[in-house]
Order: sequence, then C-alpha cells, then structure tokens
Amino acid sequence: QVQLVESGGGLVQTGGSLRLSCAASGNIFSINAMGWYRQAPGKQRELVATITTGGTIVYADSVKGRFTISRDSAKNTVYLQMDSLKPEDTAVYYCNADHIATMTSIGYDYWGQGTQVTVSS
Repeated sequence: QVQLVESGGGLVQTGGSLRLSCAASGNIFSINAMGWYRQAPGKQRELVATITTGGTIVYADSVKGRFTISRDSAKNTVYLQMDSLKPEDTAVYYCNADHIATMTSIGYDYWGQGTQVTVSS
C-alpha cells in the first residue's frame, strides 16, 4: 500500500526558513509527479509547487523566488525549501504524488496527512 509521510513543518518567524520533506513508500517502481499543496483556514487547497520525473517544475506565483522544490527519485522523496516566509504562507501543507506504479498496480492522486506551517509576524 502506497503511503506518503511528510515532515518538517513548524513555527517560524517572518523571514525565516523551513524545509519540508515527503517520502513515498510501498514497493514503488515509479512516480510521475510529486508536489506540494497547502490549505489555509477557510480557504481552498491550492497548488504550491510540483515537479515531474522529467524535471518540469511549476510554482504558484505567490511563492516564486522564495520556495524551491526538489526531488530525489531514488528515494521517492520530494522536498520543499521555503525561504523568506510570510504570515500568509501559514497553512497545512500536503504532499501529493500522481501516477504511482508499484510492482502490482498503478494508482493516481495520493496525499499525505499534512504538516502545519505557521509563520508569526
């Protein structure tokens, strides 16, 4: 069974940095795209950044120049380096992985449990 486990959230002051990690497990053969989404209280979940196996990266306009997504395909892990954090970055951050092939099946749209990021002003 495929699982995504996030780590690295926490409380930081404005201008600070955090690094999120998400590791996928479950006899995985390949993963197409991995990424991060976030959901603030009272708001819809939104894209933060995604990265494909081929290295194509997409960022939300609100995080361009401040966040960096990277991936270690050998470890089935995706990272999100968040710098120059702002109070408006406060949200629960969710890891997402799409089109995962295991030794026995192919599945789509997996989500982690979420990790809280709080930026104080």
